[in-house]
Amino acid sequence: MKNIVIIGASGHGNVVLDIIENEAKYNVIGFIDTYKEKCRLAIGYEVLGSEEELPYLMDKFNFSEGIIAIGDNWTRKKVVDKISKIVPKFRYISSVHPNAVIGRDVKIGLGTIVMPGAIVNSNANIGNFCILNTNSSLDHDSEIGDYSSLAPRASTGGHVRLGEFSAICLGANIIEGIHIGEHTVIGAGSLVVNNVKSFVMAYGSPSQVIRERAIGDPYLSKGKDAKSELVVIHKNEIQTSI
Repeated sequence: MKNIVIIGASGHGNVVLDIIENEAKYNVIGFIDTYKEKCRLAIGYEVLGSEEELPYLMDKFNFSEGIIAIGDNWTRKKVVDKISKIVPKFRYISSVHPNAVIGRDVKIGLGTIVMPGAIVNSNANIGNFCILNTNSSLDHDSEIGDYSSLAPRASTGGHVRLGEFSAICLGANIIEGIHIGEHTVIGAGSLVVNNVKSFVMAYGSPSQVIRERAIGDPYLSKGKDAKSELVVIHKNEIQTSI
């Protein structure tokens, strides 16, 4: 088996490790992480060093491939760009958990991760560096752009289009034929019944745009520091709380 590294040693990195181990196609020799000291992790693998050390580490440990284990879509893009400058020939693998269901004529891009219980139905097209999280579902003839993501239990109907860098959060549902633009976030538990434009955040059932968002705005929950919003729609009234 080829040697690879996982870039990102957070909890998401541990999940990606589990997928790769279950897939049994590659030999993981350790993690790369700029923000953690070199050490042996509790899971038995080492943080080998940072992205800047990749040329040296690639020679020392005999690898030329890896996978990005970073949950935030825009941050994942920045790390890929950084590595491209340091090691232009570095290659990326994709990984699909054996318990995922992949339909006929599905296309999966480089660097994409498909987690356990995910379902991708026939003729769907998944871009590069995407995440299909646990028990998410992408229905037939749908397409998700590069660096986009479906959170756990997020689900789409058929012929859905999700733009680059967009995220469908926990348990959100998108009916068939919907188009969602780039850099857009659909909040947890939402029901999307109309197209959603680029660079916005939308919540609710049915979903409504609550604000615009800029490239790189945080959207993954990190407590109050991330200014996470809970939007409750009841009788066409929107209430926002931290």
